[in-house]
Order: sequence, then structure tokens, then C-alpha cells
Amino acid sequence: MVYQALYRKYRPQTFDDVSGQLAVTQTLKTQLLSGKMSHAYLFTGSRGTGKTSCAKILAKAVNCLNPHDGNPCNCCEACLAIDSGACMDVLEIDAASNNGVDNVRDLRDDAIYTPSQVRMRVYIIDEVHMLSISAFNALLKIIEEPPEHLLFILATTELHKVPATILSRCQRFAFRRLSQEDIAARLHYVAYQENIDLDESAAKVLARMADGGMRDGLSLLDQCASATVGELTAEKVYVCLGIAGEQKCGEMMGYVAAHNTRGALELFNRLYADGKDLGALLDELACLTRDLLVMKTAPDSAVSMLSGVVQDQQASALAAAFSTGELIRIMELLEQTMQGFTRSASRRVDAELCIVSLCQPELQMDAKSLNARLTKLEEQVKSGRFVSVTAPVAPQEPVDEPPAPTDFDAPPEEDFEPEAPAEDAPLGFWTELVAAVRQELRPPISGFFVTIPSAPVQGVLREGKVVLKCANSFTLEMVNKPEILSLVGRKATAILNRPVSVVAEDASVSGRSNPRMERLMDFGRSHSNVVNIKD
Repeated sequence: MVYQALYRKYRPQTFDDVSGQLAVTQTLKTQLLSGKMSHAYLFTGSRGTGKTSCAKILAKAVNCLNPHDGNPCNCCEACLAIDSGACMDVLEIDAASNNGVDNVRDLRDDAIYTPSQVRMRVYIIDEVHMLSISAFNALLKIIEEPPEHLLFILATTELHKVPATILSRCQRFAFRRLSQEDIAARLHYVAYQENIDLDESAAKVLARMADGGMRDGLSLLDQCASATVGELTAEKVYVCLGIAGEQKCGEMMGYVAAHNTRGALELFNRLYADGKDLGALLDELACLTRDLLVMKTAPDSAVSMLSGVVQDQQASALAAAFSTGELIRIMELLEQTMQGFTRSASRRVDAELCIVSLCQPELQMDAKSLNARLTKLEEQVKSGRFVSVTAPVAPQEPVDEPPAPTDFDAPPEEDFEPEAPAEDAPLGFWTELVAAVRQELRPPISGFFVTIPSAPVQGVLREGKVVLKCANSFTLEMVNKPEILSLVGRKATAILNRPVSVVAEDASVSGRSNPRMERLMDFGRSHSNVVNIKD
């Protein structure tokens, strides 16, 4: 006997079996009982929420010989014929593969004939938004003035692509995303029927991964149960689906909060070696970041809105370690990295760069990163966790020199003489420029443009020009090409909204130290007197 997938085996057969769509199913049952049926229905909503199932139930209910309280009996000749697909008067059409005007014309020509097996001829058009404009126009006339024996049920996941002329002629029913509780309850029922030992924590993980779709939840349960011996626990689900799990995800976010780059990269390396999916890992971090952002901005109602990536107590502790600006920066960086996975030559490198940037926000000097750091300082000042202390100074032998500057004093006046200005200035928009350049470069050249301290190419400003300081002669040879310099110039011009010229040089031989700037930097390092005291 051929194995039948769980989502097909346990497809709802009556309106009462449909989970989480009471408003829709109750309205349809009332219309069936009163006889006030529409000639065309449009079911909208995300995937796996019951649109096609309700369409098939409705097709049976209007033709059932022995209906019960608006539900089909599933025992009469009409119900059995429709369930088996043998009823030629109830047709399910996939608009994704039958989206041409000729397909709709054939449907329209056949629709005028009275049904031969049941009372009403029913057309279920799935993914109706895939029809072409000409096909929609061909469908419009018969939907507007259908024969009495004809019923249209349209289903779509993208309502905005359906023309307004079609929308105005259909009764629209919106299918909501299923709650995690509804999905978990159904998973427990199916597991009991299939003799699957499903742990409560595993059901919660599967329900969260289903993202509001019952079909996805049942498919994940099917996958995990077939690969597991004994009790199906949350840890086994993590292993089977190749995801990090709540403990590892929370641990990674803890490293980000502590700016512990080494710990984060070591954890990432272990997860990568264990075969965890990089996209799933970043997606879990994004879900957790979203939860923390909700807890920061809506603490009173946050518990009911959490996705459950980590335990509520751990989420509360992590939320206290971040500012709102930091969480927004983290979310945007994660989303940007995941979007780049589709065209990336090395997803691992991109993920590692993302983690480094998450742990070290000082590497990015764009406006959003600076805002994130400022909001953290503001929150620390408000909470009293920000303390200013004087850095200890090593004792020295007395010398006949001017007294050392006190805290926050300016360095000696001669260090600011304009006769020897700093030769190179940091390129404040370097991160944005690198991201723009990498969109058009291909490996291996794109590998030279990264935003890490040891990057082979660093950008600086010198006399109004962008200077690409290459780490060695090989890098200079690879980068110092007209097409690359032109690309960097175009991107820099677009960012600054003014013409920018670009040159490249070998930093290993052309770099010259500036004594006055070095003394200024030494002064700044020796007088960094701000210490961040954490709880």
C-alpha cells in the first residue's frame, strides 16, 4: 500500500473539522442551511490555512444528498464521487499551469452544460491570481452572469493580484493564520491517531515552525516522525530539521549582547559543523530579535505576541541587554544578509561577517549603527548603569614638563597646529559603499571588499578623493583596474550625491605615519575614561 502523507490523510472532511476558521465555516454553514448561496466565492489567505479544503467541503455540501447541519455526510453517492475525483461535474483547476485565455475559454464553453451526476457544477480555481489578464477577462463574463447550476470557488494567496472586476463579483472570505495553539492541538490529535509519541515541547516547536499553516505543521511532523525512533522531543526536531534550537539561539544572542565575537564565532562554527542550515539560523535570530523588539516596545502585551524561539524568562533577560535602536540594526542586518544568500558565492562567509558585525557595531559607521549605539548609551544613562570613572595612570618619575591634562581636557595646544593635518580620514560611508559595490562584483574580486578590520581593501578620504588602500601589491593588482575604480566611483557618487574620484594604492609601501596624529591617538587611548558597568 502506498504511503499517504499526513496532511492529505488528515485533510478536513467537514466544516467542523477545519481548525481555526470558525468565522468562515459558520458563515458557509448558515448560507447552506438557509439556501442563500452566492454564485462565486473568493477564499484568500496564506498557504496551508484551509482554503482548498473548505472549497472541497463546500463543493460536497451543495451536492450532498444527506447534509447534516450544513456539513456533507461523506457517505452518499455524490460525496464519495467528489472525494474520489470521479465526479466530472466538480473540477479543481490549478491556475498556475492553466493560466491562458484558451484554458478559460474551454472552461466557459463547458460550464453552460447542466451537470450529469450532481445538482451543481462546481469549478475550484486554485491560485487564481496566476491567470493572465486576457484569461481574467474571459472569466469575467460567466462569473458576472452564471447559469443557476454553476458555482465558482476561487482561492488565492495574493489577493492584490486579482482584478477589482473579479473581486466585486465574488463573496470574499479571509482565512486567518492559525495560532500556534490550534496547530499544536491538531498535531497532538494526528500523533495520537498515528501512534506517534509526540512531546509537548516538540509540538510547540513544530507549531512555531509552521508559521500559521496547518499543512506545513503536518508535513514537518511527518518528516520528523519518519526519522525518529521513540519519543519525538524538541531536541530531535532541531536535529531533524537542521535548526539551532532555542538554547543555541539564545546563547548566540547572549554573545551578541556581550559583544563577545569569539564566543559567537565558535558557537557558529559548531553549529555549521553539525550541519545546521545557515538560513534557518539567521531566521531564528531574526525571530528572536523581533520578539525582543516587541518586549521593548509593547511590554504589557508582549507575552501573547512572542514567537516562542526562546523561553519567556530568557527573552526578558535578553531584551534588557539591548536598546531599541540596537535591535532594529540587528534585524536589518540579518534581513540584508539573508536576502544576499540567493546570490552569494559563500553563504558561510556572509553569515560570519554578519555575526562579526552584530557583535562589533563599532565596525559600521553608518547613521543607523551610530544611532543604535547612541540609543544604548541613552538607556544606560536613564537606568543608572552608565558610570564615568578616571582611568588609572601608572606612576612616573617627576620631570620638568607641563602638568598632564586632566579628564576631558584638550591635549597640548601644539598637537592641533594646522601645519601637519592628518593625511587620511576615515571613510564614514565605507560600509554602505562596500555593500553597494558587492552587488555588482563577482568572486574573487568581491572578496576584497568586506567590512572587517583585516579587510584587504580599506577606504579612506584624502583631499576629497576616495583612496582604496590595498594591503599588498597583489591586492593592488587585482583592484586597480579601470572597471573596478569606475564602479566604486559611481557608487560613491550616488551615495554622496556629488562627483567622487577613486584611486588605489599599495598601503604596505605608501603608508606614512603622521607623528602628530599618532600622539593625538595615544592621548585618546590613555584618557578613555568611560567605563560601561553592566548589571
